[in-house]
Amino acid sequence: MRLTVSQAQAIRQIAQEMFGDQVRLTLFGSRARSDLKGGDVDLLVDVSAPVNEPAVMMARLSARVSRALNGRKVDVLIGTPNLNEFAIHKIARQSGIAL
Repeated sequence: MRLTVSQAQAIRQIAQEMFGDQVRLTLFGSRARSDLKGGDVDLLVDVSAPVNEPAVMMARLSARVSRALNGRKVDVLIGTPNLNEFAIHKIARQSGIAL
C-alpha cells in the first residue's frame, strides 16, 4: 500500500465523519500496489444503509480527502443498498486493501 499511516488515518476519519463508524473503506488501484508509482487514490466506500444524494456525498468525500492529501486526485466509488453495483465494485473488493 502506498499511503502513509497518517494518510490512511485521515481518510478513515473523514469517511467516518461523513458516513458513520460502520463505513468500510477499500483502497484499490495503483495505490494499493507497492510495486507501482504515482497514481491517484481510488477508494471504495461501503455503507450498509441507503445514502441520500450519493453523487454529492462522493464528491464531498473526494474533495475532503484530496485536501487532506495535499491536492492528490481522489476517485470515490460507493457501495450502498440503494445503488446498482458494477464490475468495478467487485474488482475493488477483490484486489483492494481495507483501510
